[in-house]
Amino acid sequence: MSSNDVPLPVPLPELSAATTTSSSVEDKSDEKDAPIAGTGINFADEDAEVAHQHRPSGIGLPRVGTKELRRELTRDEKELANAGYQKETPDTKSEGKLVDIIEQHLTPEALAVKMGADFNVKVPAESLGLTTAEAARRLATNGANVLTPPVKKGAWRKYFDSLTSLFNLLLILCGVLEYVLLGVDYHANFANTYLGAILIAVAFLNAGIEYYQVAKSEAILASFLALIPPACTVLRDGQISTIPAQGLVHGDVVLVRMGDKTPADLYIFAAGSLKVDNSSLTGESEPQERHAVPEGDPAKAAEAKNLVFNSTLVVSGEGWGVVVRTGDNTFIGQIANLTGNEAGKKSPLAEEIESFVKKISGLAIGSAILFFIIGIASVYKGHAASTVTFAITILVAFVPEGLPATVTVSSFLPFLALHETKQHPPSAFALNRREKNGFKERSREGSPRSRGELLPFFTHFYFLSTGIQTLGAITLLATDKTGTLTRNQMTVSNVWTGCVMYTDFQANNDDDEAQPLVIGATNMTTIIDVCALNSKIKFNRTDIPFSQREVLGDATETGLTRFAAKYVPNSDYDAARAAAPVVHSVPFNSETKTALVIVEKTHVNGSMTLLIKGAPERVLERCVTYLDRDGKDKKLDDEFKVMYEGAYDYMASRGHRCIATAQLLLPAAEYPQGFEFVKAPFDGYTFVGLVSLEDPPKHGVREAIGTLRLAGIQVAMVTGDHPKTAEAIARKINLITGETKADVAKRTGRPIDTIDEDEYDAVVIHGDRIDSLEGWEWDQIFRHTEIVFARTSPKHKLEIVKHAQQLGHIVGVTGDGVNDSPALKRADLGIAMNLSGSDVSKEAANMLLLDDNFASIVHGVHEGRLIFANLKRSIRYTVTHSIPEVIPQLLYILVPVPLPLSALLILVIDLGFELFVALTFAFDPPESASAIMSLPPRRPVTERSIASVKSKALNRIKTQAIDPETGLAKEPSRVGKWISSLKAPFTRTFWREAFETVDGEVLVDNSLLSYSYLEAGVIEMIGALVGYFVVFYKSGFTPNDLRTAQKAQNNTPQILYFLSNSPDFTNSAGRVLNAQDQVDAWAKAQSIMYLSIFIIQCFNIFACKAKFLPPFGKQVLTNYWNFAGILGGAALAMFIIYTPPLHTVFGGTYKLSPLYWLIPVAFGFLLLAWSTARVYITRRRLNSEKVQPIKGLSMYATQYSAKSATRPVKA
Repeated sequence: MSSNDVPLPVPLPELSAATTTSSSVEDKSDEKDAPIAGTGINFADEDAEVAHQHRPSGIGLPRVGTKELRRELTRDEKELANAGYQKETPDTKSEGKLVDIIEQHLTPEALAVKMGADFNVKVPAESLGLTTAEAARRLATNGANVLTPPVKKGAWRKYFDSLTSLFNLLLILCGVLEYVLLGVDYHANFANTYLGAILIAVAFLNAGIEYYQVAKSEAILASFLALIPPACTVLRDGQISTIPAQGLVHGDVVLVRMGDKTPADLYIFAAGSLKVDNSSLTGESEPQERHAVPEGDPAKAAEAKNLVFNSTLVVSGEGWGVVVRTGDNTFIGQIANLTGNEAGKKSPLAEEIESFVKKISGLAIGSAILFFIIGIASVYKGHAASTVTFAITILVAFVPEGLPATVTVSSFLPFLALHETKQHPPSAFALNRREKNGFKERSREGSPRSRGELLPFFTHFYFLSTGIQTLGAITLLATDKTGTLTRNQMTVSNVWTGCVMYTDFQANNDDDEAQPLVIGATNMTTIIDVCALNSKIKFNRTDIPFSQREVLGDATETGLTRFAAKYVPNSDYDAARAAAPVVHSVPFNSETKTALVIVEKTHVNGSMTLLIKGAPERVLERCVTYLDRDGKDKKLDDEFKVMYEGAYDYMASRGHRCIATAQLLLPAAEYPQGFEFVKAPFDGYTFVGLVSLEDPPKHGVREAIGTLRLAGIQVAMVTGDHPKTAEAIARKINLITGETKADVAKRTGRPIDTIDEDEYDAVVIHGDRIDSLEGWEWDQIFRHTEIVFARTSPKHKLEIVKHAQQLGHIVGVTGDGVNDSPALKRADLGIAMNLSGSDVSKEAANMLLLDDNFASIVHGVHEGRLIFANLKRSIRYTVTHSIPEVIPQLLYILVPVPLPLSALLILVIDLGFELFVALTFAFDPPESASAIMSLPPRRPVTERSIASVKSKALNRIKTQAIDPETGLAKEPSRVGKWISSLKAPFTRTFWREAFETVDGEVLVDNSLLSYSYLEAGVIEMIGALVGYFVVFYKSGFTPNDLRTAQKAQNNTPQILYFLSNSPDFTNSAGRVLNAQDQVDAWAKAQSIMYLSIFIIQCFNIFACKAKFLPPFGKQVLTNYWNFAGILGGAALAMFIIYTPPLHTVFGGTYKLSPLYWLIPVAFGFLLLAWSTARVYITRRRLNSEKVQPIKGLSMYATQYSAKSATRPVKA
C-alpha cells in the first residue's frame, strides 16, 4: 500500500490546524501558508499585524523583557546586529550555470514540441523515441550525461604549496644564505655548508611529509568514490535497449522500474504506482509518489509530481519519462555546482598554527637582525660573514624546525596501524588506545593486512588533513536527520490492540503506561498475520535468510514486513506465508486507501480469512466489532471510539505513520474451500488494532548527542522533513529536552507573542522563513541551546552554516545526501556517511564516517581533543628549549663568553632527539578520562566572543569599499591587500585585536608561552648555564677569566683563545693554560650545555603533561614511546659527545665526566616540583570551566526490545 496516501493524523492541540504531523509532502501547499507552531521564534507574515510583536534580547541588543518594542531598530543596533552577516560577492559565473527547472509546468504535448521528442502518452511502449542518429547528434552537441568533476591541483602544485609555507621558506632562505657566504670566503665558510644543507633538507623533508599524508588521504578517498557507471533502459528507433546512462540526451524516452536509479531528470508522462526515494536530495524519509500530470504541475521542481531526478531510487512501480535535463543541468548537478563554488575553509588548528608561525618567525627574524647588529658592532667587528652565521644560529634557535613535521605526523600517527599476519595478533603503536575506545582493527575489505603494511585508516572515520583535530574543536554540530540520526527505514514502534498500547522502541517521550511488545500479548498474532500475509513486498533473493535480503517496496510495506518477520513463528517468514496462500487480493489504491487479501487460514467457522490494512478511518468505518483484551469480538461503542482516538493521537503526536488492521473470518457455509471471489466482502469486519511506524533513531544516537552536549557542543538538526516529525525525533534523541515557545504558551495559558526568549530553550525553524531572517533574528536562534531547522533546501543548509560561522562557531556538518553537500563543503568540518552517502557528499566532505554510526562521532571528538592536547604538549615541550639556546648566545655577545652552543648542535637538538620525542606525545593517553569530555570546546562561543566578532566585522565594514551598483563590498586587489597588511601594524585596531583576550584555549596561548619561556625555559637555561660555568671552573676558567679571554679578540692585535693554535692563557689564579687545555675546556663546556638541555628536557617530557594531575603516577608512565624517545636521544647524545671522529664537526669531547650530569638531573627534579605546584595553583580554575549538567538528558540505550529482561529507567 502507499505510505503517502494514509490519512494524516489529527493535529496536536498546540499546533495550528494547518500544520500536520505527517512527513508526507502532499500538504506542502497548505503548510507554507500556515504558521509554524512549536517554533521558538514567532515570525509575523509581511501583511500580518505586528503591533504586538516582541523582539527578544539578542547579542549586542538591549534587554527588553516583555515590553513592547518599536518596529524599527535604531541605525546603530541594525549595524551591530547585522555585522558579520554581509552577503558575499556573487559568483556570476556559477550563477549562470544555475538553470531553474520549469519543464514540470508544461503539458505533455508542449514538452514534446520543446524537446523534439516522440512519445505516446496512452501506450508508452509504442513510443518511437529519438532516432539513433539524432541521439548521436545531440550527444555531440550537449555532451555526455555526467557531472563535471571538480578541478583539483596537480601533484607538483600540492608539493609546492607545502614547500612554500613560512617556516620552510625561512629555512630555505637561511640555507641559501650560507651558500652565498661560501662565495664570499670559501675556505673560512666551508664548514657552514653542512648547516646550509641541513636547513634546506629539513624544509624539503617537511614539505614531503605533509604532501605524502595529503596525497595518501586523497588517493584512499578516490577509491571510495570509484563506481561503475550505471546503465538504463531507453527507447530509440521504436526499440527498447539498454545503454550507459552517460549516453542519454534531451528528448530520450526512458523506462524506470522498481530498484532502478533514475539516470537523468525525467518528465513522467505515464506511470503505475511509481514512488521514488528523494531523501538524498530533499531529506524527506518517505518515498514520494510520482505520476503524469496532463495539465502540467504548477509546483516547484522539488515538489512536482511529474518529475523524477537523477540519482534517486525507484522504490515501487514503474514509469515512462522524457529526459529534460542531463549532466550539470540536472537537479543534482546544480547542487554539485553549488558545492563546487564553496571554498573549503582552513581548519581552526591550521589557522592557529599559521598565526603561531607568523609570530615565532617574526620574533626569530627580529632577534636575528638585532643580534646581527650587536655582533657586527662588537664580537664580530669587521667580520660580516661570521656575523651572518651567528645571526642564523639565533634564528635556528628560535625556529622549531621540526614543528611542521610534528604537527603533520602527530595528526596521523594515532591512526597508523602496523598489521601482522593472520597467525599473530595485530601490533600497532596506537592499537592499545583504540581498543579501549571500542575500535576494531580491520582493513577496508575486512581482512587483516600483510605484515609491515603501513596505512592510514580509522575504523570509524576516514579523514583528510587536520579533520580529526577540527572534530575535537567544533562548537556546533549541524546534522541531517534522515539516514544520519535515523535509519532511513520505516520501523514499527507502537501497536495498539485490545485497548492496550505496546511499544517496540523505547523513547523518552513514551507514556509510562505503554507496555513492552511481546508476541504472546493478546491479539498480537493476528496483527503479525495481517502484516505478513497482506503484503506485496518483493525481495532481491529468496534463497538466503530474511535478515540478509534486500526488501524491495515502499517504506511502509517494508517496515511492516520486517516487523512481521521478526515475530512470525520460528522466525520463518517464508514458511508463514506459504502456510496461508492468498486466494484473492485487492491492491492498495488511492480511493479506498486500503489493501485487502483473502488467505487460506483456518478458523472455527471456516478455512478462509479476510485481512485488511490501510488508513485508520477507512478501516474503522467498515468494522462493526473489535477484539477486546481477551481476544473476543465486542461491538464497537462510544467508549471504544474514545480509547481509539486517544491511541491515534498518542501515535500521531510522535510523528508516527498510523496503519489500521482488521479481519473477517469467512464462514465455510458461505465461502467454501475453493470459492472463486469476484468481489470481496466490503464491511462487517472486526477491528484488530493500530500499528504505527516511524523512521527511528539509530542505535546509540541518543547517548551520543547527550555526550556531545555534556561536552559543551551545541547540536542542531537540519532536515528537509516536516517540522513536527523533526521535533518528535529530536525529543527522542536528547536534541530537545526543554520547552518550545508554543509549549510555554500552552503551559502558562498566555498568548504566544508574549513569551520572552529567556523562557524557553528549544526552537523549531521552518525553512521558508530562513531567506527573510535578519541579523538579530539569527542571533536569537543561535542563542538557544536546542535548535531544529525543518523543511530546508540545500541553499538553506548552506546559509545556516554560514551564519553560524559568522558568529564564531566552529561548525561540523554531518550528512549523507546530495542536498547536504554544499553545507558539507562550507563547514569547518564536513562528515559524510560512507555506506549510505552519495558520491557528491563524499567528495564535498573532509571526513567519512566509515560505519555510518553517528555514535562514533563521540569517539572522534574525544580523539580530536586528545590529539589537540597532545599536540599542545608537544609544542610546549619543543618550544621550551628555545630559552636555553638563545640566552647563552646573548651572553656570548654581551658579556662576552665563549660560544655555549654552535648552530650545528642547536640543529642536533631541534632535529635530533627533540623531534622524535615530540612525535611520541601523539600516543599519550588522556591525563584524565573524564575531564577531556567534560570541558567545553577550546574556543567556545560566548556573549563576549560574539560581541568581539561583531565589533571586528563592523570595523571591516566601515573600511571596505562598496560597489554602488550592487551594494556589496568590493573584493580588494592583491596589491590593495598587501598595502593594507603593511598599514595594519600602525593602526590602533590592529594592536587592540592582537592583545584582545579570548575565551577558551588556543594552540599556543599565554599559558603555554609562560610555561615554555618564563618557567620551564628559565629553569632549563639556569641548569645548562650552571653546568657550563662549573665545567669551565673545574678546567681553570672562572667567569671573569672567560670574559677576559673572550674580550681579547677585540684587542689590537687580535688574540683568539680556545683554538688549537691559540697562545697560552694565564687565569686569575696564575695558572697557565695552553691551547689544548683551552680547547678541551671549551669542548667540555659545550658538551655539558648540550647534555644539560637533553637531560632536563627528559624531565620536561613528564612535567609538560601535568594539567589536571601532578607529573607522577601511572598516567604519565603509560606511553612507552616516550621512553623510546629518551633512549634514542641518549644514544644520539653519547654518539655525538663521546665519539672522537664527530668532534671535528660538532665539537664534543670524550673527556667530559658523567658526574657533571648530576647538575642537570637536579634541575630536572626542580622542574617536576614546579610543575606539581602549578597543577595545584590552576586546578580550581580548571574545575570551574567544566560544563554544567543538563536537565532532562536520557542517557540510557537508544534501542529497546521487548526481549530485554528489564525496562530501562529514565535518567
